[in-house]
Amino acid sequence: MGSVGDAYDNAMCESCFATLECELLDRRRFQTVAEARREVFSFIEGFYNTRRLHSALGYRSPANFEKLHHAA
Repeated sequence: MGSVGDAYDNAMCESCFATLECELLDRRRFQTVAEARREVFSFIEGFYNTRRLHSALGYRSPANFEKLHHAA
């Protein structure tokens, strides 16, 4: 853990939100809050965690990374 206000503490979270914003939110408008929630959930659970490769995880998806480490 870094010191208070250390940018590295939130780097992974900020990266996730930047990807969400760039790849989903900047590309469309939603008619309702419910529609936005469905699309964000679908993006995270259907793409970001299952298919998108992450350099910090050895170019694996988070789901694949967890599966490999729970099997060990």
